[in-house]
Parts: sequence; C-alpha cells; structure tokens
Amino acid sequence: MVIVQTEDFNIQTEYDALRSKTDGGAIVTFTGLVRELYDLAGTNSEAVQSLYLEHYPGMTEKCLQDIADQAANRWNILGSRVIHRVGELKAGDQIVFVGAVSAHRADAFAAAQFIMDYLKSQAPFWKKQTTSTSTDWVESKQSDTESLKRW
Repeated sequence: MVIVQTEDFNIQTEYDALRSKTDGGAIVTFTGLVRELYDLAGTNSEAVQSLYLEHYPGMTEKCLQDIADQAANRWNILGSRVIHRVGELKAGDQIVFVGAVSAHRADAFAAAQFIMDYLKSQAPFWKKQTTSTSTDWVESKQSDTESLKRW
C-alpha cells in the first residue's frame, strides 16, 4: 500500500496493518522526521521553521508503488506500507513511514531499506526549507545517490 497525504499518520495503525499478515514472522518499520537543523550546501545549520513538500499527484504514487513492487519482486515479503506526507511540515513532524513484513527478518530489513533508499533518491518530491533568514530548495544529497549502489 502506498499513500501520499497531508495529514499525519499513526505508527501503531500502520504496524497493526502489517501485523495482520498471518504468516509474518518479522516486521521492520522506519519513520522519518523533519530535522530541526539541516545543513544546506555546506553552510552553517540554522533551525528549520518549516519544510514544504511538493509533488505531482498520480505520478508520485505510481513511482512509490513501482519502488514497493521492485522490493516485493526482490525479497520474500508478505506486504509493505509506504506513507509520505506533503504540504507544510514543522521540525519534528513525521514525514515518511516505510514498513515491510516477511516470514524472516533479513527479507523485511532488506526490503524496507531498499524502499527507503529508492524513495530518497528517485521519488518525485521537491522540498523547500524555510529558516529565520532564508527559504531554499533542498537539493538531493550525494549520500542518498550513493546508497543506491548497494542494490
């Protein structure tokens, strides 16, 4: 299941949905938060007042579903859940949830990490960060692109 939404999500609800897979022996989840400090292009970090995420409805969900499908084809998982928020978020807000359930932990860990790595570098989201002194588009990190090489 893939959802792009403005409203917050409940981690327990998402975990319970994964837990409903009766053959599951392992559940791995990841929850990403909006950082309070973000270093833009090697400059000094400033406190984040807000992070605004834009996306192309329809295209974004298709891309996320393609990533989840790739994970399901590579590892023996029983299901996955991906929720990504858009709109204006504040420091500390939940921004992304990724979960995978499998009979065994290795597949669940690998699938969840694969989904998150590809989401960070391939999903069509644009982030605009506002601090007390500036508003800037957040550029992709080289480390996110490098993470794909392991897959």
